[in-house]
Order: sequence, then structure tokens, then C-alpha cells
Amino acid sequence: MNSIAPWELELFFDGDCPLCVREIRMLRWLDRRSAIRFVDIAAGSLGPDVPAFDVLMAQIHGRTPEGAWLTGVEVFRRAYAAIGLGPLVALSRLKPVDAALRWGYEVFARNRLRWTGRCEGGSCRTATT
Repeated sequence: MNSIAPWELELFFDGDCPLCVREIRMLRWLDRRSAIRFVDIAAGSLGPDVPAFDVLMAQIHGRTPEGAWLTGVEVFRRAYAAIGLGPLVALSRLKPVDAALRWGYEVFARNRLRWTGRCEGGSCRTATT
């Protein structure tokens, strides 16, 4: 990674998750400057400098052009800032809003496989399991 990348955020998402794909579609539509580089982790071939698939599946990940890794709510903040929604991002940093967003995302991340129909008999499956 270097700081001359043509994008502001490399966003790693689960392309087999219908809820996730809906969010990514909206971000792509709003990303008029191509500030976000979208990487579907379910498509495979991620490269050696990327965390393991199960790590990426546990929560959303992003990477800056400088190579810094981000996870969870901060990835969404960077994505929304990249598409020009800075004022919304600023509001998301207020303590009570931040706490609610972090809690909500943790609940979602823990349950998304079940909520998107990828669990049977107490076991959740992904594209590689």
C-alpha cells in the first residue's frame, strides 16, 4: 500500500450476505468519486497481506491507502466520509450515538449469518465452510 492510491478506503465485505450487499450497493451508488475500493471476501483470492477469511468474516474490515487496518463502526465512518457524508460521521462520534452504533454493530456482526439464513442445526456456514 502507498499513500498515492486512487481511493481513500479499501472496504472488505461479505458478498454472500444480502444485508451487507444492500449496504454496499448504496455506497457504490453514492461513491461518485470512486473513493472506495470494494473487495468481496466471498469471491476468494484475497492475497497474502490480508487477514484470514474467518477474521474478515467476524466483522467488517477496511484498509487505508497507507495500509492501516480498521474494523467495525470505524469502517462505516470512513466509507460515509469518503462519499461526502462528513456531517453524519461527525454526529456518529457523539458519545451516546457512538455507544449505540458500536453496540448495534456488535449484535449484527455476531448474528448476521443466522439472520441471513446461513445457519442450520446450530452451525453457521460461509462460502468456504
